[in-house]
Amino acid sequence: MGQLTKILFLGFCAGERDLILQWAETGELPTIRSLLAGGLSGKSMGLPGFFVGSTWESFSTGVTPARHGIHCWEQLRPGTYDMFRCYTGENYKHEPFWDDLSRAGRRVAILDVPLSAPSKNMNGIQLVEWGAHDAQYGFQTSPPSLAKEVVARFGSHPWRGNCDASRDADDFKVFRDGLVRGIATKAELTKHFLRQGGWDFFAQVFTESHCVGHQCWHLHDPTHPWHKKEMVRIVGNPVKDVYVAIDAAMGRILAEVDDDTTVVFLAGHGMGPKYHAQFLLDQILLRLGVAKAPKADTKAQPPPPPTLMNKLNSALGWGWQQLPAQMRKGLKPMRRLVRSWIDDPPTRPKPTIDPAAGQCFMVTNNFAHGGIRINLIGREPEGKVSPGKEFDNLCLEITNDLLDIVNVQTGKPIVRRVIRTAEMYHGDYLNALPDILVEWTNDAPVYAVSSKKIGEIRGEYRYCRSGDHTPHGLFIVKGPSIPPGKLDRTVSILDFAPTLTAMLGIHLPDPDGTPITEVVGQTQLIAS
Repeated sequence: MGQLTKILFLGFCAGERDLILQWAETGELPTIRSLLAGGLSGKSMGLPGFFVGSTWESFSTGVTPARHGIHCWEQLRPGTYDMFRCYTGENYKHEPFWDDLSRAGRRVAILDVPLSAPSKNMNGIQLVEWGAHDAQYGFQTSPPSLAKEVVARFGSHPWRGNCDASRDADDFKVFRDGLVRGIATKAELTKHFLRQGGWDFFAQVFTESHCVGHQCWHLHDPTHPWHKKEMVRIVGNPVKDVYVAIDAAMGRILAEVDDDTTVVFLAGHGMGPKYHAQFLLDQILLRLGVAKAPKADTKAQPPPPPTLMNKLNSALGWGWQQLPAQMRKGLKPMRRLVRSWIDDPPTRPKPTIDPAAGQCFMVTNNFAHGGIRINLIGREPEGKVSPGKEFDNLCLEITNDLLDIVNVQTGKPIVRRVIRTAEMYHGDYLNALPDILVEWTNDAPVYAVSSKKIGEIRGEYRYCRSGDHTPHGLFIVKGPSIPPGKLDRTVSILDFAPTLTAMLGIHLPDPDGTPITEVVGQTQLIAS
């Protein structure tokens, strides 16, 4: 073993806190169980409105999207009504904390931290997207020459990039097995670089849990409407399989460090069923009269009832199961093509809202929180709403109208709360964010919604993801002189950047988060 690694950070991306704690207690996640027994553990919380699209950017900078400028993979181009693909490196307005550590002479290794861009002048090494759920750049390294060594020694991850696809039972097994293989390889890769020793801060993040949560939640959750017992009999529970594999990989990694290394474990946001009503938000805004349809279709219409596409979907599913296994194997490439056309048509759908014509319009944010932008005079090219009283009154009207809408099947509200972004976040890039964030209740599937003002709107969510993010997380810190126990308060995702730098004796300038005092009390011991 080489020189001491001072801080080893292990991330469990979108690992559901309740499942982790449950399976740790039953002994199925023995590594995490051991960390819980010997470390300081507590709850963490993502940022309201942005815990889907900005968790890792906010973790790495310690500031909110109003200051680092990124809230989603797709954002509004300033001064236009156009959306653009928002890459971290080109659009970050704030550096990640490991740049501060690197400048201060601390030796760092940053491996597969999601949604991070290659840093310049790294005092150490960085692997970007060797195996990551959210792919922006493809596999890159710092120094660049490191990429060839990694590929030659470890190959490529079996499931890099977007994991979304429509799958049958055989495909789900292949998907699960690929994730598990990738986890095992990631453990070996991590051990290889850990053995070089002398790291002040070493980070590795497992994003396979993110992939499996989105794609396989219905196989784990028997209450999900997509859950099929026959499918589960064949495939099992891929969510559990991946969690167990990550726990085992972490165990092998931790065997490479000694008791003088401080281990920080973080599951920064969670996962649950995807029941949000986001897919109906455009129709809701049209019915409320605050948004306008394109001129060619000025009358607001609810989504068309299931017809030919649904019949084709059902026929394809039934017919596929009747074919002999050998024939299914040969026809699988053709089936994937047809399924991709049904589930995710190759052409972008025509816009249902003309952003320039109404008082507000939708902007891409995430499925857990709808994003609404007010068509503000002086900010938008063809603004319709004056700043000040008119703006405030419109926001209040939209808020009240959204809170009145119920799920027809349950009679319960579909919106938990409506957030005025400017009342919660502050920074130079506030105007890059939606003005209103619609937090869906997500407590039951949505097929129809209604209120006195909108009448009834029907539709069906059909994309391949059955799981989506929840805001709650879990952290554990285990190290010399840190008393084991449970923290009696919840910390923010913003608190980790100033905590990790303070543990190494570096003051992070002007973060929005605050150091976790129960951890940084040991700063002198770690930094010395």
